[in-house]
Amino acid sequence: MPLYALGDREPTIHPTAFVHPDAVIIGDVTVGSESTVWPTAVLRGDHASIRVGSQTSVQDGTIVHCAAGADTVIGDRCVVGHNVHLEGCTIHDDSLVGSGSVVLHRVVVGPHALVGAGAVVGNDKVVPPHARALGVPARITEDVVTEGEFARMVDVYVHNAHWYNAELRRLD
Repeated sequence: MPLYALGDREPTIHPTAFVHPDAVIIGDVTVGSESTVWPTAVLRGDHASIRVGSQTSVQDGTIVHCAAGADTVIGDRCVVGHNVHLEGCTIHDDSLVGSGSVVLHRVVVGPHALVGAGAVVGNDKVVPPHARALGVPARITEDVVTEGEFARMVDVYVHNAHWYNAELRRLD
């Protein structure tokens, strides 16, 4: 996998995490235990830090960036779908960010919350715990997501972290 230092900013990848060889990780990025980063995902920690918790999946084509003074933090047991754009935001534990969505500066997605596929959550918004954000721009509906709603998906990707670490091999 391409890991790049940028000056003194260097990635830290937990040994039980799986980062696909076609993902790119640059600078001040931490990936926690049993987390996965899939092909063509780019995590670029240049102007601030990126933190990916434990047992979190960052799926194919996702872009995770930060902004000057605004870290991007993704909690534990989160599912970040395909082709998501996260920048300078906080995604709390046990949340799901659906494919193709955009979550921007200083947004806070509470625990057990859902950002629906294709949604755009603009600067400074808060998606409360157990809420969902759908649409462009995202409209928030509170108290509709139950605890554990995404647990099965998290379990699949934790399994995949171990499976891919053990068995993925390139064929030329």
